[in-house]
Formats: sequence, C-alpha cells, structure tokens
Amino acid sequence: NYNNHPDNYSNYNNHPDNYRNYNKASDNKCRDILEDTTRTISMTINAEFDSTLTQINSPKYQTYSSDIISSVDKAYRSALLSYKPGSVKVIQFRPGSVISDFSIVTTSNTLDFSAANQVLASILSEKGYEVSGFAQTGKQTGCNTYTYPGSNVGESCRNSDTILTFTWQVRESSGDIYSSNDVTINVTSKNSYCYNDQFGAGELDNIQTGPCDADSVGIVTAKCTYNTAIGGDWTTLNSTCILRALQNLLGIAKNLQPEGVPQFMADLQNVTATFADQITGSPLNMLTTVELLKTIANVSQLFLVDQPIMTNFLKTLDVIGSTNAQDTWQTLNNHSSSQGASSELLKSTEDMGSTLTDETFTITTNSTQLNRTSTSGPFFGTFGINSSTQIEIPEFNGQTFITTIAFLTFDNVLPVRNTTYNESTTKASINGDVVAVIVNNTVYNISLTFDVRNTSLTSPQCVFWNFSLLDGIGGWDSTGCEVKPLNETGKFKCECNHTTSFSLLMSPFFVDSLALAFITFIGVGISMICLILGLIIEIIVWKPLTRNETAFMRHVSIVNIALSLLAADICFIIGAAIVKEGEMTPVGPCTAATFFMHFFYLALFFWMLFSALLLFYRTVMVFSRTSKAVMMVIAFAIGYVAPLLTAVITVASTAGGGGYIQEQNACWLNWIKTKALLAFVIPALTIVAINFLVLLVVVCKMLRRGVGATNQPDEKHALVVIARCVAILTPLFGLTWAFGIGTMVSPALGIHIVFALLNSLQGFFVFVFGILMDSKIRKELAGKLTPRSSSSAQTKTTSAGVSSSTGGGLFNRRRRRNEYNVSSNSGLPTSSVNESDTFINT
Repeated sequence: NYNNHPDNYSNYNNHPDNYRNYNKASDNKCRDILEDTTRTISMTINAEFDSTLTQINSPKYQTYSSDIISSVDKAYRSALLSYKPGSVKVIQFRPGSVISDFSIVTTSNTLDFSAANQVLASILSEKGYEVSGFAQTGKQTGCNTYTYPGSNVGESCRNSDTILTFTWQVRESSGDIYSSNDVTINVTSKNSYCYNDQFGAGELDNIQTGPCDADSVGIVTAKCTYNTAIGGDWTTLNSTCILRALQNLLGIAKNLQPEGVPQFMADLQNVTATFADQITGSPLNMLTTVELLKTIANVSQLFLVDQPIMTNFLKTLDVIGSTNAQDTWQTLNNHSSSQGASSELLKSTEDMGSTLTDETFTITTNSTQLNRTSTSGPFFGTFGINSSTQIEIPEFNGQTFITTIAFLTFDNVLPVRNTTYNESTTKASINGDVVAVIVNNTVYNISLTFDVRNTSLTSPQCVFWNFSLLDGIGGWDSTGCEVKPLNETGKFKCECNHTTSFSLLMSPFFVDSLALAFITFIGVGISMICLILGLIIEIIVWKPLTRNETAFMRHVSIVNIALSLLAADICFIIGAAIVKEGEMTPVGPCTAATFFMHFFYLALFFWMLFSALLLFYRTVMVFSRTSKAVMMVIAFAIGYVAPLLTAVITVASTAGGGGYIQEQNACWLNWIKTKALLAFVIPALTIVAINFLVLLVVVCKMLRRGVGATNQPDEKHALVVIARCVAILTPLFGLTWAFGIGTMVSPALGIHIVFALLNSLQGFFVFVFGILMDSKIRKELAGKLTPRSSSSAQTKTTSAGVSSSTGGGLFNRRRRRNEYNVSSNSGLPTSSVNESDTFINT
C-alpha cells in the first residue's frame, strides 16, 4: 500500500491528529450503530386497575402481558427499524387507569417512536384495549401504592384482628427482580392508646423505635405514656438522631487540611443557620457542632486565621449559644459524659482568637463582639454588644496585639460551678458579659468593669474560667481576681493579675432557708385556722352584739378584715405552689395569684383605715349621726372599691412590659423592673400613718373629756374595742411590712425570720386582739356554750332571793331597792351591766 499510495502516508505523517480525530469519530459512529440500548416505555390503557395485575401468576396478569408482548413485537418489527425483535419484556402494571411499563432493546440512540406507537395502539385496539398515551421513562424510582387484594378486608378489620401480608419488589430497568421481601401488618379493631406517623400504634407502656425526620439519620426510641392534656402520647426515651448535614461534615473533618478550613467553616455556619432549631434543641447535634468547631480550631493552629473565617466562627457561636439553646446546655452540663463540652467550646474560641492575622479589625455579630488591635502603651476600651464591659490594661512590654471577645449570651453555655459547688446546688449566676482577653505578651494587671444585668443580685465575685479545674472539665475560679469598690450603681470592677476569660458571678437576692419555709407555712396554717374560728364566733355572737350602729359597724369591719386576710393567705398558698424559690415564675398563673394577693392584702389595710375613721367619727363628731345604710356604702367603698382600683391600675400599667410580677422565686409584685411593689407599700404605710394620727387625736379627746362622757355604755364599749384594735393591729401590720421592705434590701437571716413570723401570724393577731379580747364576745360566747339547765336558773324567782348570781351587777342594784322579783335580763343590752369597763379589760 505504501508503494502504491505514498502520498497518503505522507499526509498522515504531516497531519496525524486529523487521522486520529477521524478514527475516533468513526469509532463513535460504529458504536452508535452496533451497541444495544434498553429503553423503558410506559403505556396507559383506559381500564379499571385490578389488584391482581400486581400478581405475576394471576390469569389477568398473564393475559395482559401476553397481549402486550405480542402486539409490541409485531408493531415495532414493521415500524421501528432499529428494534431488536423478540426483546419486549413487561416490567409491571400500576394504577392510573392501567399503566404498563415494558422494555425493548434497540440498536440506535436516535429513534422516532410516533409511527410505531400508532401501529401498536391500532393492534391493541383490535384486541379490545383502548390505549390513551405513551411515555418513555428512564430508571424507575419512587414509590407506587396498591390496594390490597380483596374487597372484604376492610369490613373484616372492623370486627376482628387481621394479619395482612404484602410483597414489595425492586426491579431492574430490564424488568428483572433485583430484590423482594414480605411485610406483615397486624391490623386490629381496637383503638390504639398512642399513635403517630413516626412510631405507629401502641398500648400504654409499649416501647417502640422509629426513624428520625427526613433531615436526620439515626433511631428514636419512645414509650407510650398518658398525658392528662392530650391522652396517650409517645414520649422520647432516647435518640441517636443527628442532622445529615452535620454527619457529612463529620466525615469531611476527619481529613480536614488548612487550605480547606475557609470553605468548611462557611459550610458549618450555613448548616447551623439553616437548621438552628434542630441544633439548639438536640444535645447530640449540639455536641457534634462543638466537635466540628474544635476540629477547626485545632487545624487553624497551623496558619493565621483571617477575618471571614473568624466571622463565620462567631456566627456559629451565636446559634449554639442563643437563649433557645439554654435548656440543651443545661442538660449537657449536668450529664457526666458531656459536662466538659461548654469548656471545650470556650477553649476552641480562645484558640481561634490566638491565631488571628496581624491586622486591626472588629467583628460584630448578633451576640458577640470581637476587637483586634495593637498597642505598645496603656490599653483602655469599652466592649460588648451593649457596650457593657470596660477593659483597662495599664502597661505592656513592647508592641502587643490584643484580642477581646465579649459574649452576650455565654451565660446560657457556661455552668456556674467551681471547686466548692456545682450548678445544681448554687443559686449564683453569671451577671455580666463573658469576656475573653487574649494577648501575645505578659500581663500583670488587668481591670474589667462589668455592667450588671440583674440589680437584685448581690455578693459579687470576680472569676475567670479555669480549664484545668474539676479534673479537666473546667469551672470558675477567683484566684488572682478581686472586687474593687466602685461608686456607680449597677457596675462592679474586677482586678486580676492574668488574662483569660472573665465574668462576674452574683447570688440571687433571697434567703434559702428551710427554717423560713417551716415558719411561713406553719404560721399561715395557724392564721387560717384562727381566722376561720373567728368568723364562726362572729356568726354565733352577731345578733346580740350588733344592736347599735357603732357596734354593728365595728363587727362588720372585723369580719371583713378576717375575710380579706383569709383570702390573701389562700392566694399565698396557691402562689407558693405555682413556683419555687430559684425557679422562673409562670406568667399566667402567677399574675392571677399576685393580683388577688395584692387586692386582699390592700383590702385588709383599707378596712383597718375604715375602723380608724369610724373611731374618729364617733369620738370627735359626737353629735353627728349617719344612717346604717350610708355607713355600709362608705365602708365597702373604702374596704373593697379602693383596693380594687389600685390593683387594677397596677396590673394594667405594668403587665404589658412584663413588669407586673417577679421574674423568679415567688408570685408577688415586681420590684426590679417597674417598682410595682410600691402600689402596695405606699398605700399600706400611708394607712398606718393615718391610723396612728387618728389614734393620737382620739386618745387626746378621751383624756380631755373622759371616756364615757358623751356616749352610751354600749357605744362606749364598741369605741374602746375599736381603739384597742387600731392601737395594737396597726403597729403590728405596719411593723410587718416595714420588715418586708427590709427583706428587699438586706439578706440578713434575722430580718427574714422576723418578717416571716409577723406576716404569717397576722390572722392569729386579728383573732386574739380583734375578737377574743372583746369581753362582750367572751361573755356572750360563754353564755351560748353554757348548758341550758344552768342558764334557765336565771329566770327562777323566790321569796328569799334569786337562786343564781348570774347578772350580778343588775341583781345587786335591784336588791338595794328591795326588789326581790328578778325577771330575765335577756331583753337588756349586755353592756349595761358594768359602766366601769376600762381600755384594757373591755
């Protein structure tokens, strides 16, 4: 060939690439022509789908399959030139009318099926099949749903238990079965105690496993439990669910190199932002995120971290350190296997801050601020999202880079624990920013001034996070730090002799004493018993002791004082059951309890005010008289309308901003945010002052003109009793709430014990000084409780005198007049028997 056509070979030598390209094109063309290609076609037949078409051995399946195979082979042989005869295979029948999936083999990739399918539809029509459409498909994916064979299954399941068996199959595109299995379903007519899509149905105490949600991998184990609100419910016992995105990042992290850190950090930040709720609500997702951040920090020690990488790192911290993650962090910090996670997170952050580039920049995210600067002299600045921390370093040895990271929400992450207590036993809390100070030089003195967040907390303690404390899990340490006096409200200054991560620990302002709890609840129990007894006694003696207007109003007043205090004590017990000391107060229930306590305690004081005004009116304005109806209207207006208006105005003006009740510890009026407590303190102490003033005026009047100079004996007795009640109960109640104010400003146990005693025993004081010390009540009660045979002796007459000395004063006066026939004295006022009653023994 070379000898005959040397020019051709010469062209090849000069242009070999052209020949190679030609040969490749020729090979591709030959391959298109010669290679077999399997194609899957779906054909829709207008007919009702029968479940037997899912069973290969059923007669209907065999008939349909045979007719379709023969028709396709006949049509495609004549109308589709590249069709390989005899290659038709029926894959399956599925619902949607009847859809038949079948495959054929062709020897070309470029085919026009339109003419062939028209011929096929015509052939099938002759056999009784109405074809409505064709579609070419690729690989078969997804899920097909079939009706279980047999129309009577649904009816039988309603009356008895049934076991149904289904077969699933996975087929190759050629139609061959790749895999198959049977699924058994137990169908019961009984109602399930628990049911949801994740765990299915179950009886009480059943334990089931179920898959995680679509975004996660793992297994969830749950138990069927009873909930009073919703009935049966699946309660999660254990979960190994982890986000697929985090799982993928874990795989990449195993071989993470420095050049891959920027993209890896960006991917992690994107995942945490997208799945924030799933991460903050899952301990496992949280631990995985911390592990990934730790990996990034470790790899970053091999190069200088730039601003974009650090920004994504801090944005990730914003998510896992947010308020939504607080409960998850508490779970992690209290579990022995994960209690070091928070310390690892802080350590990773400090490690990242120590490898930043030698540039000056500031990064501000939602809850974190980083400042990177260089100085050779004194350093001073204000940092934090709310500019709430001041840092001062007086001197450095040479040029120094300083990195400060102020965390607004790291109090959600770091537990309050040190060598003497842990988070479960201490009531202290982080009451300022957590600030990391990272320098590449030695520092011997640093000052930090923190703005406190909760001014009700006391006992400030300057601390730093010691990573080696408590066998390496980390904790707060005060070594080398101390609090310095600062003449500014709401600020505390800390001075330390080293740099690391600092914060301020403070204790909540309440005295956690078991003795106080016993005193309070035992005292309240005694008071409630005394008040109930007092109300019963008032019912017994009401009619004979309320014959004049002054006595009537005096007893109305003492009854309403007892009722108000009893209702307030009941509300106090309800409030104490709602929230415990150290816990957050539930807004709805606590607001209701606080409103009624506020109202009834105020009603107690306003009824005391009415008693004092009644005393003033009857003593000073002797000749002025007002009807009983008018007096009742005035009494209830003062006793209930005035405190109700005060309570309503208070809740209306403070509840909107969340400042009506205390945020934790107890159901009572707020002091920190809105000073709502003043709506009780000011009226109460004002009434105490008014009552003292009235008492002073009344005593002066009585001393000047005599106790009974212008009053009838019955009225004089009532006024003396009112004066005694006002004189004794007013200072007791006033002293009680004076100590109450003292408990707000002092943690001294003595003040809290005195207040608990006085406050809890108010009902006892009302019973003793308002009811039992009234001589008429005692006499009348003694008469009611004396056996009738003894009291009837009072009505007997005799020529020698009377057979009983009961009612001795009246008897003696009549005997001196030689009157020996003594009739019953029940029609006379009891108070007239002794006009020498005194302020003490009346």
